Amino acid sequence: MRPETMVVTAALPYANGSIHLGHLVEYIQTDIFVRFNRMRGVRALYFCADDTHGAPIMIRARNEGTTPEAVIERYQKEHLADFADFNIKFDNYHSTNSEENRILSEDIFSKLTNKGGIVKRDVSNAFCEKDGMFLPDRFVLGKCPKCDAPDQYGDACDTCGAHYDTTDLKEPKCSMCGNQPTRKSSSHYFFRVSDYEETLKKFLDSDALQEEVKNFLTTWLKEGLKEWDISRDGPYFGFRIPGEENKFFYVWLDAPVGYLASAKNWADKNGEDFDYLWKSGEPAIHHFIGKDIVYFHTLFWVPMLEGAGFSLPDKIHVHGFLTINGEKMSKSKGTFINARDYLNHLDPEYLRFYYACKLKNSIDDLDLNFEDFFHRVNAELVNKIANLASRTISMFNKNSALGNKLTGITGPEARMLQEMIDEGGAIGSDYNSCDFALAVRRIVRMADIANTYIDSAKPWEYKNDTQRAGEILTAGINALRLITIYLKPVIPEFAAKVEKILLVDPFRWDDHKTLLTNHTIGEFIRLADRIEMKAVEKILEEAKSASIDESATQDDDLIEFEDFTKVDLRTATIKQAEKIKKAKKLLKLTLDLGGEERIVVAGIAEKYSAEEVVGKTVVIVANLKPRKMMGVMSHGMILAVNDGESLKLLTPDGQVASGLKVS
Repeated sequence: MRPETMVVTAALPYANGSIHLGHLVEYIQTDIFVRFNRMRGVRALYFCADDTHGAPIMIRARNEGTTPEAVIERYQKEHLADFADFNIKFDNYHSTNSEENRILSEDIFSKLTNKGGIVKRDVSNAFCEKDGMFLPDRFVLGKCPKCDAPDQYGDACDTCGAHYDTTDLKEPKCSMCGNQPTRKSSSHYFFRVSDYEETLKKFLDSDALQEEVKNFLTTWLKEGLKEWDISRDGPYFGFRIPGEENKFFYVWLDAPVGYLASAKNWADKNGEDFDYLWKSGEPAIHHFIGKDIVYFHTLFWVPMLEGAGFSLPDKIHVHGFLTINGEKMSKSKGTFINARDYLNHLDPEYLRFYYACKLKNSIDDLDLNFEDFFHRVNAELVNKIANLASRTISMFNKNSALGNKLTGITGPEARMLQEMIDEGGAIGSDYNSCDFALAVRRIVRMADIANTYIDSAKPWEYKNDTQRAGEILTAGINALRLITIYLKPVIPEFAAKVEKILLVDPFRWDDHKTLLTNHTIGEFIRLADRIEMKAVEKILEEAKSASIDESATQDDDLIEFEDFTKVDLRTATIKQAEKIKKAKKLLKLTLDLGGEERIVVAGIAEKYSAEEVVGKTVVIVANLKPRKMMGVMSHGMILAVNDGESLKLLTPDGQVASGLKVS
């Protein structure tokens, strides 16, 4: 018999920067949900991937003088290390820049097209005359057409959450050169979302959404469904639309397909049935997302799945944003904290515990107040729960007459433990509904009851009554065991230590229905240490320093005019060119520098043949120190423009003589 299966996804982190504490709200929330379901015997499959396409990746690669693929690879390694150190356990972590994602995106596009859901028409888009290109969303900045917030990108406003077209921006400017773009006609593909209005209404009437999210969707439906532009003009880092030369899928078409692609990659590697996961309607599908991307995961994603024959999500769990000490995360205020900055100073399970204390089935924002964090972790996790283990197990180990063997439980403490057992149903419901805050409150209340019991029973006074001391301590240890079972989805490493002490198999959820009696346990090991406020202060200090260093770095990137005058830029004509053996990218060029012959090695062979560059007038750095490359001494450097996808030699505008100084 196949075990109950559940497909769970978290929104895909963008491969353009580090994981920060705001991101971790979602991944920890999802991981807790998955771990709870795995404990209760569900085959909960947790899929995620890096979101890799779009303009920001292209811009970063261009600014770094590298390729988008190199940026993606670097950040994926970093993301995976951060997730692992926070005990976030994926079944598969993939990339949207994958073959599975390309094939699935094209398949969905084809199926929607065949049903008449994709139309093509000319539209007016932002075009930069200086850069000679249509401007993708992130290449345009301006005032939001809804709220007038400045410096907003061409697709959505970070201030009011409005979504719009690049041509709707007020006072637009090209983010590369600062010039005001013009409008130019271009053919684009549009998804007729209105064809799926009944699907969306039916989805709205289901229990897949929280009430606040239903209100959003109701409003959008009342405003009318617009056609969705799913294509972008090149240059654009993404998947080329089949049959097109310079048009690409908009990142928000192939990004959510990354959920399917990650599952497909996992299924292929493990001999599993991908269609069962996403087309059979059997596994429950749960998406966890932030409230900023509800628009895409309801209005667009649901119709895409319906039109392409995939199962719709059973639940879309939406959470709010993270604030730090009551304020929006901000680099300038020193409250923008990366995951690794936290990990360098504090136990990751402390943050998991604190987030669980705050997370409800709500889209309300979650505040990481570090003073509250300090007191809550110390007071609840360390002083109440970890200390319950210390005071009972340590005392039990020291009583040699007990031989480390738990007794039976028959006295008044049996009633206390039964009440704790009975709480398991409610706590399980809390986890299942993602009201982790209520679950943790119930569990901490148990720790209060257990500690009060130990204080009143006073096992230390029964030095001459080994049996009674054993009964009291056995009850206290069982209370700890139940508390740990209930907290295991939140703090799995803490639970693993308790399992090791008790010499038991990893806890399953149903283990809370029984007590551990007449069982030999091991020696106590320390479970948790108090947080020192200086560790918290260190994290905040480093966050502030990072923001200052970033500003300083930006200033350090600027050069004085005198520095620029040291660079001797000159025109040169290529007289001869030849391939360098065993070097795919290099050409050996013989240049005329106005009567002076110069040999320069240039990495342009993948874009230019030796024959086509002969006769071109280029710009070179003429006073660069000579450098040997593949056995050839190069006396200068050819200038070129490289956006990561195309390379163009920098040439003068019109015919000019060789050897002229460029200024």
